[in-house]
Amino acid sequence: MYYIDTSVIVAYYCPEALADKAEEFLSKIDRPNISSLTEVEFFSALSRKIRNKEMDAKTARKISAKFLSHLEGNYFHCLPVAANHYSLAGNWISQFTLPLKSLDALHLAIASCENFIIVTLDHQLYQNARKLDIEAMLLDAF
Repeated sequence: MYYIDTSVIVAYYCPEALADKAEEFLSKIDRPNISSLTEVEFFSALSRKIRNKEMDAKTARKISAKFLSHLEGNYFHCLPVAANHYSLAGNWISQFTLPLKSLDALHLAIASCENFIIVTLDHQLYQNARKLDIEAMLLDAF
């Protein structure tokens, strides 16, 4: 089973260089696994695109509505972020051996605890997953 990182979700909904890769991959799996964290990160990414003038607010609202309709329509299987995920993420970060961002560590912890393959477009996340012995797929190599 696959756990889909926010980078793939953003590429799927937004016009980006790797949107075709994200769409191709997601079309091949039934009810992709994401977490409640993904929703917050997704809206943050849209907000950043607006601030950076990569997208206007009207377009972002349309994309948001489509994403929310997919969430409500159970297109995704949305996992809660649980106490054990926070604990594991904190443990990894506190080792000070990897360049782990807090939200990336949470995504990795969810994938690890659920025995999912994490699918990402983020090279650093992919490298951290490999170093933590978490099965990972870098989508741009797909």
